[in-house]
Amino acid sequence: MGPVAALLPGDRLHLQHGPIDLIIGADGDWHAAFAAARARFASVLDELVSEMDLLRRPVAEVPRGAIARCMSDAVRPHADGIVTPMAAVAGSVAQTVLAAMVAATPLTRAYVNNGGDIALHLTGAETFRLAVAAPDGMDLGRIAITAQHPVRGIATSGQGGRSLSLGIADAVTVLARSASQADVAATLIGNAVDLPDHDAITRTKAREVQPDSDLRDHLVVTRVGTLRAQEVDAALDRGLSVAQNMAARGLIQGAALFLRGAARMTGLPESEILQGKTLTHA
Repeated sequence: MGPVAALLPGDRLHLQHGPIDLIIGADGDWHAAFAAARARFASVLDELVSEMDLLRRPVAEVPRGAIARCMSDAVRPHADGIVTPMAAVAGSVAQTVLAAMVAATPLTRAYVNNGGDIALHLTGAETFRLAVAAPDGMDLGRIAITAQHPVRGIATSGQGGRSLSLGIADAVTVLARSASQADVAATLIGNAVDLPDHDAITRTKAREVQPDSDLRDHLVVTRVGTLRAQEVDAALDRGLSVAQNMAARGLIQGAALFLRGAARMTGLPESEILQGKTLTHA
């Protein structure tokens, strides 16, 4: 089946093709913006499939396609011999479709949400409000992203997500200058929230869980058992260290990390986050 498009309540567009599922909104000439989104989306999956073998290998060669190059560019600063361009696929698709919309017609505000990985376009006095919530639904507050703020991408990764993870984070949400950058950073910070060799954590080769996984023989987490409070803190602190290093390198603007009811945050406006006893703001 080819791409499917549907108009949703609130003048939003839903685009779906295979595993790609987008929710799109635009302020301005949304008719023209949505037409551009549909046109660009029509070939997205075929473009990715045509270079999938390369995209599932640790970043080395430069891909041909525009989306594949976006993925590769986002991952390259993090190259460690393990991470592949697939770590940035959802954010890169969102970013590419948004770029087509913005190029087609003037928009004051627009977003493309690809399963929680969001690409943003903001101008003038426009604002995008982000709800920060723990995986258990606890409301931790709101972040208002303005046109003057450098954030244009938001992504979430972890055990509750669609992809396999090397770590045990319930969720990691990252704010960055682009959706592709946020996507790969969320993946890697989620991997870093971990307790290596802990006997309560079950790990399995990625290819045994998903035969076509880009992680191949790397061990991914399939179950997390009982953890003591100090172990949760230790795992979160490992992830927080990675997030802070990325922020210092200018690769992300901020991050929120969650595990078993505890959280760590860095780079997020403290005044806009509800502080709880399990929340550490760095």
